[in-house]
Amino acid sequence: MTILAAPPPPCSPPPSDYHSPTPPSLSPLTLSSRERKKNPLEWVPLPKHPVFANRSPNLNLSPKALPSSPSGFRSQIGGGGDGCSNLAAWDPSASRFYLWDPNSRCVHRLSLRFRDLGADSSSSSPDDVVVEAAVPSEKLMPDIQLPSPVRHVSLNLDGSSLLLAGSDSLSLIYIYERTSATGDTIICRTVPVASKVLAGQNNGLQTLQTLWHPFSSSHLGVLTSDSVFRLYDLSSDRERPEQEYYLQPVQPGRCQNAASICPVAFSYGSHHLWDRFSVFILFSDGSVYILCPVVPFGSLFNSRYIQDIYEDLNAFGLKSTSPRIISNSRMAIAWLEATFPEVADQSTEGRSVAISRAHPYAPVDASLSLQGPLCRVCRKDENNVSEGQSSDGCKGRSVSFLYSSIGKDSVLVTAWSSGQIQIDALADEIQPQWSIGISPHLDVDSLGHIKGVAMICESNSQDLSTSKLHHPLNIGSNMSTGADTVLFEHSPPLLRLAIVDLALPDHNCMLSLFHDPLVSERFYCVHGGGIDVVTLHFLPFSDANTAAKPPSVHPILTAANDESCSPFLCGFLTIADSYGHLQVVGVTFSYECILLEMKGWKEPLPFHYEIDDKSVYDTKATIPEFISKELLAGPKVITLPASTSLRSVTADTIEGRSTLHHYIKLFHENYVEYAHKVYIELKEHAGYLKTVIDDQQKCLHATKQSLKDFNAKDQVIEGRIDRAFKVYELLEKRLQSFKTLPAANKKPLSRAEREFKAQLDRFADVELDALHMSIEALKARMRRHSQPSPAQPPSRGRNYVPEAQMSTLKMSLERLSILNEENTQKLNLIEHELNVQGK
Repeated sequence: MTILAAPPPPCSPPPSDYHSPTPPSLSPLTLSSRERKKNPLEWVPLPKHPVFANRSPNLNLSPKALPSSPSGFRSQIGGGGDGCSNLAAWDPSASRFYLWDPNSRCVHRLSLRFRDLGADSSSSSPDDVVVEAAVPSEKLMPDIQLPSPVRHVSLNLDGSSLLLAGSDSLSLIYIYERTSATGDTIICRTVPVASKVLAGQNNGLQTLQTLWHPFSSSHLGVLTSDSVFRLYDLSSDRERPEQEYYLQPVQPGRCQNAASICPVAFSYGSHHLWDRFSVFILFSDGSVYILCPVVPFGSLFNSRYIQDIYEDLNAFGLKSTSPRIISNSRMAIAWLEATFPEVADQSTEGRSVAISRAHPYAPVDASLSLQGPLCRVCRKDENNVSEGQSSDGCKGRSVSFLYSSIGKDSVLVTAWSSGQIQIDALADEIQPQWSIGISPHLDVDSLGHIKGVAMICESNSQDLSTSKLHHPLNIGSNMSTGADTVLFEHSPPLLRLAIVDLALPDHNCMLSLFHDPLVSERFYCVHGGGIDVVTLHFLPFSDANTAAKPPSVHPILTAANDESCSPFLCGFLTIADSYGHLQVVGVTFSYECILLEMKGWKEPLPFHYEIDDKSVYDTKATIPEFISKELLAGPKVITLPASTSLRSVTADTIEGRSTLHHYIKLFHENYVEYAHKVYIELKEHAGYLKTVIDDQQKCLHATKQSLKDFNAKDQVIEGRIDRAFKVYELLEKRLQSFKTLPAANKKPLSRAEREFKAQLDRFADVELDALHMSIEALKARMRRHSQPSPAQPPSRGRNYVPEAQMSTLKMSLERLSILNEENTQKLNLIEHELNVQGK
């Protein structure tokens, strides 16, 4: 038997004192012949797998049991919306389905296989299934105690590591490293991640989102509530981030909206020019910012695309008339040559390299600029122009974010708590931008190699000033060859495509956005009312010569949920099978599996999760037959021949006797047998009639009882209506008495007073929670800075700290303390106004 060997996991370095009894190079997907004979596999439909079928009926994993971050801001992990969790993950290379079990605190690993029912339609039946799972399945148990409940699980690119993310802790399971195994239960090596920052002790710092980088199997991006984006290289150091970016969207002391400094989610770019080196960050007020360039150290990229970017910078960027464009182009060229040294060698020596590895690099005198907030423009045929960074009709706060590269377009999708989905497209190419004069902090080893980078990313004041300037955009016209039209001086604007209103009952909904792995123009929105699929039918650059069409929205799963619009799915997956179809898998909080099939561009009919019992009015009343229709039709008529030859035949001849015998037989078959059937029918008819009459008497008695119940209920309803009228009259009298009070003559609020009241309501809804969150993050950061660091062994380098850096650090701490005091005073003032307004 051939044993397949998996490559060693790149992001799971075993410690020196660790010895795994099972070699990590042996894939757990292959079993020996003895194990296969001992535990034969049985394939069952996925919804009927014992993991879902053998659940206790009392089990109900309510979403309220999941942890939430303080101040009402629930943490959202990995594509999930506000408060939404996703406990399912999919490994397409091994066809494995991973599902976290909160009760057993283990990961169920299921092997799946797919069938194409359309290939053999003659043999297909309604009982045939598309997705089958193997029984028995495996359980992966962590070998450590997790500090907080798990809200999200995700696999890295090669499927060797499974991330378990909580609200304030991160843990990593190395799937190929087993400490022990008993039957189908495997105990895997599990290690904490970023435990120095996320201690799991409710210290005020929360994880907002975690995502694996699409171009590396070992780099994990973490966005936390202190407005810091960290990129960890788990193959080298799980505690210290490789790159840290402190986001500062507004200047200190100039914040007019607390929601504008609270990040919500982020997304990586895709295979499109500088998008592959970009990180998109969404804030609570709906504003979008860009960090570019950000690249994991040691990741691999296609050299041809990098060479195209390098040639465009030399051809257009250096020939611009704007000094800022020329400066950014020179820094971008220096960054490309230092990060990918093969680019300069290919341009000078003509050598061709297929793959380029990113080298650590950061300029010593500049930090990345936080590009944004991205302003919004309209098409040339539209008259409405959005105002700066406003949501343009979207209410509530942003809860989820999605980036998608479709053809020539880069589409950004934002989900709002009001149940609205905002769809925008980048109207220009992304370009890297730096802020000169803000030096980053570099972690360098004894050989001078960069090990870590930390920098403060401030937004550009020119971007803030130009965000209010909008011009119509002609999508049908191509860019000219001038450098100023190819490389804009400011951040790329956003082109509004559509705003989709899902018409959800609650205005504080929790939404999650997911990609479609087959159709890039399609994405899914999961919420408390079910699952909706949104399909884009127009893209500004890919479909420049066609008329604009609005997107289509189709519900593929509806749930009979309450008006609170609380989530009912704890796991969601989109699986592309080998037949070109898409399987949508959902796991409810009661641990039921829902399987839906999507075929190409066909929009399926909605599937109702809770089906009501069939009404009695849907069934047709059956009238019993007292006498069969066959007997009522009478005996068959014997047809005599029209010939007169029978008159010449006598009975004593052979021919006559034969003819007489023939007609006697016909008479017996038609009349005697019919008479016997009538006799039997009449003999048994009395008992049959008695049974029918008894059944009708029972139905009549039940109908009379129902009428009595209806009459009793009718009397109760009439009594309630009478009491309601009496209460209404009492309320009318009280209202008349209230009108006589002195406060009834109170003047209506003026325009300024109404605006101030609306501002207080906005503070009570979003701003107060945002200020609480900012103050807690600042307190946590000050506690970490104030705590003395543990004694460390002396390093080989110099530990001398210049006085300039010490003074800068002291000034930063003073500014933080002043900002904390100002926020505390504002918070006390707002709470006082709210208390006065409540009284």
